[in-house]
Amino acid sequence: MLLLISACSGKPANMGNSGSDIIAFGDSLTYGYGAPKDESYPAVLGGIIGREIINLGVSGDTAQDGVERIAELDDYNPYMVLIEFGANDYMRKRPFDQTKQALNDIVDYVQRRGAIAVIVDTGGPGMGKYTDLMKDLAKEKKAVFVPAIMAGIFTDRSLKSDMIHPNAKGYAIIAQRIHKRIKPYVE
Repeated sequence: MLLLISACSGKPANMGNSGSDIIAFGDSLTYGYGAPKDESYPAVLGGIIGREIINLGVSGDTAQDGVERIAELDDYNPYMVLIEFGANDYMRKRPFDQTKQALNDIVDYVQRRGAIAVIVDTGGPGMGKYTDLMKDLAKEKKAVFVPAIMAGIFTDRSLKSDMIHPNAKGYAIIAQRIHKRIKPYVE
């Protein structure tokens, strides 16, 4: 199934760029809330691919918060940026069009920096509209799309640290799911 690798046809934009850093840019799911720092999905994913992933996750961030701190990427030499926002926008009932514009702006910034943009969809109950947005954005921008990282985790208490966030076991599953989609571009 081609969607498992990318929502775009062919190679993602900026494939083969000269960047060196893989950066995880997102909210509490990127930060690793609910697990030790070395068991966040970026840390586990880094172990899988054998290189450090810079974790720029901030708990509570919305997509608009991501736009406001996107210049943090300028401190690095990004090869790939994993963009994971949307759940807080949904839970806080932010205007959908605002979220759409913010995600578009983040992807544009990442791609202007010359990096591969990876749009990471949380999925979850009621978030189908956001999943569709991210899938369409990935296709339009030739970005890699990672669907529904929280599928099955959100409803399994043994994989969560609280009512929303994964525990270390849940983050390990998320890391595997992201790895499947980025593997062709990092190994």
